[in-house]
Amino acid sequence: MSHIVVIEDNAQSARLVAKLLVKSGHNVRTFLTGEAGLTNTFETLPDLVLIDLGLPDIDGQTVISLLRQQPKLSKTSVIAFTAWPPETAYMMAKAYGCDGVITKPINTRIFVEQVEDFLPKSPTKTDDKVAMTESLQPTSAAVPSDNKSEDKPSDARLSG
Repeated sequence: MSHIVVIEDNAQSARLVAKLLVKSGHNVRTFLTGEAGLTNTFETLPDLVLIDLGLPDIDGQTVISLLRQQPKLSKTSVIAFTAWPPETAYMMAKAYGCDGVITKPINTRIFVEQVEDFLPKSPTKTDDKVAMTESLQPTSAAVPSDNKSEDKPSDARLSG
């Protein structure tokens, strides 16, 4: 079971995300402010932090910067979770030091899989992880443009 921290100021969105992840067997803690999420992350050392970039108290860039300064969080994946336009989201998330991006609105049928792609794999599957990991670049196909495209991924792994 993975430990995931969700920092999202929209309570309805935070509840939906938590419900989906818990249903799939993950331990999830949600926080509506950057400060609360940051404090908990420092204390619990989660496997992954899913963070909205537009928080009301501390901007996402500052929270991510503070997370990245902590050596004890070096193995924690930090994923931007945003409704920003995709091109902007990818550019900002990369500049902020995120490991990837999941854009809103989410597709509930593939959301858990998107998150799990960023979780650490078991040590026995290291070779599989390397073989299956690919760096995605933002394209127009990455974001659904109509209802026919609902199953297209809306996430991307950022490469250095």
